Amino acid sequence: MEKEKRPIIQKPRGTLDILPEDMPVWLKIENTAREVCRRYGFHEIRFPTFEATELFSRGVGDTSDVVQKEMYTFEDRDHRSFTLRPEGTACIVRSIIENGKCFDAMPLKLAYLINCFRYEKPQAGRTREFYQFGIEMFGAESASADALVLALAHTFISELGIRDIKLHINSIGCKKCRPAYYDKLREYFRAHKDELCDTCRERLEKNPLRILDSKSPICKDIAKDAPRSIDNLCEDCDNHQKELCAQLDKMGIPYEIDTNIVRGLDYYTRTVFEFIVPTIGAQSTVLGGGRYDGLVSELGGPELPGIGFATGITRLIEAMKQAGIETKDENDFPLIYLASMGKDAEMFASATAERLRRKNIRAESDICSRSLKAQMKYADKIGALYTVVIGDNELSSDKAVLKNMKSGDVREISLSAIDNELG
Repeated sequence: MEKEKRPIIQKPRGTLDILPEDMPVWLKIENTAREVCRRYGFHEIRFPTFEATELFSRGVGDTSDVVQKEMYTFEDRDHRSFTLRPEGTACIVRSIIENGKCFDAMPLKLAYLINCFRYEKPQAGRTREFYQFGIEMFGAESASADALVLALAHTFISELGIRDIKLHINSIGCKKCRPAYYDKLREYFRAHKDELCDTCRERLEKNPLRILDSKSPICKDIAKDAPRSIDNLCEDCDNHQKELCAQLDKMGIPYEIDTNIVRGLDYYTRTVFEFIVPTIGAQSTVLGGGRYDGLVSELGGPELPGIGFATGITRLIEAMKQAGIETKDENDFPLIYLASMGKDAEMFASATAERLRRKNIRAESDICSRSLKAQMKYADKIGALYTVVIGDNELSSDKAVLKNMKSGDVREISLSAIDNELG
């Protein structure tokens, strides 16, 4: 009786398989991120994939969509609530507090490459498991710090080859000027209370700024005429914004003031920003961030200013595709294939390939007991630049023919000195 075929198990909805042929562009982004961070003095940090749920409810904010609707939260066997990280900033703040980094020399400059999790409707450029590059800087409250972070972001995106990019900035004030601004927002939105969605009605009293970031088309339309944060800044916030713009002008980084930017997380203060690539469609923001001067103290640490950004890697890839940027495989250096005939030749080819690898030469030999014809087909399929056929005659004479598969040129070489014959 034929055994019943079991169904194929598929990956969870909203997740990605990143296949070997996809990796060159991922490595290009990751390597560029690390290199740019090195130049700007940022050091990589790693932290747990899941954290105590309270970290995000306190840090990200319980009025944000992330906390209200999008977190993957579970209880462990001891009934403690944990959440798969939906973002990186709160995790880093927890880490620097717990590990005493708040008292290091300032500014403290940190960078990360992580996967995150949010329960959202999967669409182009947005998945439930997604990948981020981000930086966070602590201990500097000046507009110069904001300019440094924006310069790093601008350099990073530019060095990926993306040219059609726009920087949008805004200021959403601080704890001194925001209460009066919130009162104006509440007054405005109360006149439209019956038209707001349930989520925005709930936000009206808790955090009316979040209504400006609503995904509801009706609420978005109502918000168009709401009071603007930039018109309600205290003197310190206004001066901070003007100084930042002056610094960006000096650096030659183009920008525009966009009063619609408030960002989706509750911890932001003063400067918020987005880098936008209009050519990639609805999900056009490829990098976003801002200042969060009260977050460290909110999570139990000292008063310590902070600013940072995160960028989604899949959106960067889409922007690179739209720009026609081709990415060369980081491992794409010449490959030699050592074909063999007979057991002795097979063992010799295997040992020689290993010797070449130890000298940083990419080499392959047959490990599937293929015929010589099949081996040559395989060498062509994997893109070998050079091939050598080794049999009894070659073993006894220490001579073999090296063929350049691209040009067709052939020449006799010494097998014992093969590493000196390549190039």
